[in-house]
Amino acid sequence: MALDQTLREGVIALAHHAANEILNVYDSEFAVQHKADDSPLTAADLAAHRCIVAGLQALTPDIPVLSEESKDISTEQRRQWSRFWLVDPLDGTREFVKRNGEFTVNIALIEDGVATFGVIQQPVTARLWYGTAGQGAYRREAGQERAIRVQAPASVPLRVAVSRSHRDARTLEMLEKLPAHIEMNCGSSLKFCSIAEGALDFYPRFGRTSEWDTAAGQIILEAAGGALRDLQGRPFRYNQRDTLLNGDFLAVGDVALFDQLPPL
Repeated sequence: MALDQTLREGVIALAHHAANEILNVYDSEFAVQHKADDSPLTAADLAAHRCIVAGLQALTPDIPVLSEESKDISTEQRRQWSRFWLVDPLDGTREFVKRNGEFTVNIALIEDGVATFGVIQQPVTARLWYGTAGQGAYRREAGQERAIRVQAPASVPLRVAVSRSHRDARTLEMLEKLPAHIEMNCGSSLKFCSIAEGALDFYPRFGRTSEWDTAAGQIILEAAGGALRDLQGRPFRYNQRDTLLNGDFLAVGDVALFDQLPPL
């Protein structure tokens, strides 16, 4: 499916709208519930979900939507989709609860398992990143847009993204094996955006993530010249398995890093 300017701008406007819905809750006293996997859920997640799903159905009524908050769609049903929208209406709910601003709205278009277009909106700063396969990646802020590109070759020392809320033993082990580097804490899909615009070099992630956590970030990173791959060196693909959980992955700006990293 060719993504024309009208559809692109419609999705971007929708991400802004969802961000405003999130900020309405962020600026209030909100309650925190917990889902079956113990991940937090707030009124902001649900408000953004409703906004995005309704908006996408209006923009593209022929393309189904899979959102984190509607993941009860059966495997049999979603596996029949050749293209669909993959949405995390509020990525980084833990950061939202902490009120540190490091949370995002993620919207990606998946075609035949491949993320081909993605938008990431940071509500607190109003910064927005988007990328389209074959058309590059861009950042918008304060009414200005600029093309973004990864840092290649990678910087020395290496700038490594480390999750604020999901640091584990395997991540620490890899960090110990790396050459000279600087660890930079960051929440949500902002890590992909920072690599895509050359502010970070490397993001290793071990442990559970879901497909809606990575799809928008992956295409923005790839459109900026970087890559996200599993530990066998394969690019991530979506809606290809019974589970919506991802495996471990490595995200880089300079793809030459894959050959320079220590053995896992």
